[in-house]
Amino acid sequence: MSAESVYLLSNAREQAAGRMDALARLYDATSRRVLEGTGVAPGWRCLEIGGGSGGLSRWLAARVGPRGSVLCTDIDTRIIERHRSSAPANLEVRLHDVAHDPLPVEHFDLAFARLVLIHLPQRERVLENLVRTLKPGGWLVIEDFDNASLLPDAGISRFETPLRTNEAVRLYLTRSQDGYYGRRLYGRFRELGLTQVASEARVIMFDRDNGGADLLRLNFEQLGAQLIAAGLVTREQIDADLAALTRADFALPSPVMWSTVGRRPAA
Repeated sequence: MSAESVYLLSNAREQAAGRMDALARLYDATSRRVLEGTGVAPGWRCLEIGGGSGGLSRWLAARVGPRGSVLCTDIDTRIIERHRSSAPANLEVRLHDVAHDPLPVEHFDLAFARLVLIHLPQRERVLENLVRTLKPGGWLVIEDFDNASLLPDAGISRFETPLRTNEAVRLYLTRSQDGYYGRRLYGRFRELGLTQVASEARVIMFDRDNGGADLLRLNFEQLGAQLIAAGLVTREQIDADLAALTRADFALPSPVMWSTVGRRPAA
């Protein structure tokens, strides 16, 4: 990724593999259900942008079978490559920067990205390119966070645990993100002329058992030095919040994950 679009939660950092595992535990089941809703079938050509550890691309490859194909791209494929030996023959992994590198036009039956566009300053141009890469009648599925609409509130439930470090992460990331981006996708899909547009949202109560606390811990560890340098939090506050994540009664509502689906007109 270029200097103008540096991904703050880079796959190059030691926390990346753990983050991918936590995200898979939290969100893969929903992603598979949403993708199944497009009717993905044998023979389809599919694209996943920002494939992370490649688990969903491997699942898609099994769905489309040997007559179909899946292209899984990322700006850093090192985590996907760890699973190369278990990858099916119809899955291609490609080093690719969707913010700058071209995509084929009218090529795919399905294009999918989860937690990618929200990080890109060029997200609107990328979204337009993803529409163009679809065949007529092809499906676009984008899943992204809205981290502004719902914040923890101990006044609603005493188990909700506001964390200063989590708020610092949210504020730090929104310097380059649109905090409401996932929520805006329904409108953007319709404005881009897609049909059969549908959008649903999911919130998970993060805790010690479901992977949510692990995801927060990894974010705090990876971004901690930058948060301190930005004056958003102190080392002592980070350490206190890391300790809070280990408590049996810890809970914190996740960002809202919006899953938005639309279809390029067949005409």
